[in-house]
Amino acid sequence: MRVLVEHGRPVRGEGAAEYALELCSRIAACTETPGQITRRFLSEPMHAVHALLREEMEGLGMEVRVDAIGNLRGVYGGREAEDSDAAGARRLLVGSHVDTVPDAGAFDGVLGVAVGLALVRSLGGRRLAYGVEVIAFSEEEGVRFKLPFLGSRALIGELGAEEMARVDAAGCTVAEAVRGFGLDPEEVASAALDVAGYLGFLEVHIEQGPVLEAMGLPVGVVEAIAGQTRMQVSFAGKANHAGTTPMRMRRDALAAAAEWVLEVERTAGETAGLVATVGSIEAMPGAANVIPGRVVLSLDVRHAQDGVRGLAVESLLEDGRRIGGRRGVGFEAKETSRQHAVAMDAGMREGLMRAVGAVGLTVHRMVSGAGHDAMVMARVMPAAMLFVRSPGGVSHHPEEAVLVADVQAAIEVCLEFVEGLEEGL
Repeated sequence: MRVLVEHGRPVRGEGAAEYALELCSRIAACTETPGQITRRFLSEPMHAVHALLREEMEGLGMEVRVDAIGNLRGVYGGREAEDSDAAGARRLLVGSHVDTVPDAGAFDGVLGVAVGLALVRSLGGRRLAYGVEVIAFSEEEGVRFKLPFLGSRALIGELGAEEMARVDAAGCTVAEAVRGFGLDPEEVASAALDVAGYLGFLEVHIEQGPVLEAMGLPVGVVEAIAGQTRMQVSFAGKANHAGTTPMRMRRDALAAAAEWVLEVERTAGETAGLVATVGSIEAMPGAANVIPGRVVLSLDVRHAQDGVRGLAVESLLEDGRRIGGRRGVGFEAKETSRQHAVAMDAGMREGLMRAVGAVGLTVHRMVSGAGHDAMVMARVMPAAMLFVRSPGGVSHHPEEAVLVADVQAAIEVCLEFVEGLEEGL
């Protein structure tokens, strides 16, 4: 686990960052693969994660339970309220996920849970006018079942029979994985929240990119989570002998695909906020002395505005048809997934921005190019995200790191945010 030290000014809740980072280190040791950090949905190491976090939560005076999809939930109650509908009976949900990709870093997702507990710890036993519920989502990455957000989707009531029947590489269904963990898959619906009892959801997460580091900033306030379109694209030409077919008579599918890939790069580079990636190319028949007759490519396009993303995709498809027509090569494309852009709640976003300014930091608003649990929770309640700088822009890799001072800054911001939220009730 890489933790980088950077000295800064005296802060509130001194030592809170060290507490959060120690939790991250201890959780990192809970892994399926010795020498790596790998922790898939409801794998055996999740029991150790739950035991560790339960002990911490109970030590902070929180009521703890594991729901039927394996989310660990600890509640730090607010001040007593006679009226069950009053603010004291409501909660702010804070947290992130504790599953990982294979051979992961120590902070993706986990830092958000650790910061949530550091926030409660920094209250020093003081009770707010509302409760704080810290959640460790059991699944976000989609590694085991190729289906992400199982933890947060259960909270909003979006896990049905189809999702529970999903099968992993070993032939185990989601339902069987839940039962094997000691939970009852028939009770998954009970994990859903009564959203009327919640003020909103706050997720602290490493940026997983280079923007904050390039700007020299410890944290950033997320405005929106980008929408995403994924497609499978194919060019169909004619395979032929590489030595005997004149250049002017070729119908080279790979040459057409290469030209189109450059158009993808150009379009994204000329459209503000757009990112577009061709991450996979398969040329067939794949022999050094054969002109490629067919090429299959992936396309991933993301933007914070669905309209901009949609126009970009249409333009790229038209480019493919144009290039193919000129080269005598067929072009086809099919959409494999689509995810709408999700704006963070304006009120909570403004509250985070005020909190960032209140602790003396520069306010920077940004878009997340990756999906997060906040995107799912935003469907049913106000949601906000705070990004923490990722040194080197590295994530989903053992070299993933954070700065101690940045984590401390994030905890300070969260303290200001919860107090500001209390004042607004």
